[in-house]
Amino acid sequence: MAISAGGSGDDAPMSDINTTPLVDVMLVLLIIFLITIPAIVQTVKVKLPDVRYMPTETKPENVSLSITKDAGGNCLVFWGETRVTHEELLKRSTDKLKEIVDKAGGADKLTTDDLPEAHIRGDVDTPYRCIGGAIYTMQSAGFAKVGFISQPPAPDAAS
Repeated sequence: MAISAGGSGDDAPMSDINTTPLVDVMLVLLIIFLITIPAIVQTVKVKLPDVRYMPTETKPENVSLSITKDAGGNCLVFWGETRVTHEELLKRSTDKLKEIVDKAGGADKLTTDDLPEAHIRGDVDTPYRCIGGAIYTMQSAGFAKVGFISQPPAPDAAS
């Protein structure tokens, strides 16, 4: 034990903790972490496909949804050209899938290629919650393939 160097004259033990070694260890650990973390964080380089003009195969059983918003920011979903609510969208999509399964004679006779697809046309200014809600509803109904229809960029006037 350390002996107090105070002027009291009695040999009482010193009750203060020496924090200098603790601070030294913490600073060394901080420097080690600052050096090793950038080496640990790695990214995988991926070259994404450059598909701009992939033609859409349109089948008569596919569902075409258009999604936009009104002036108040409310989501507007259109099945073809008919406006539908969330509940109507879920009911129509499940009914459509049941009709196709019944027409085929059972779900075991269908493949994913035989099932209809949902094609979503989303307005640029539409909030993600509107489009995400429609995607979730279609997937909840059983649609395995939900895709987006986009407008290709205008051809450059110089070319």
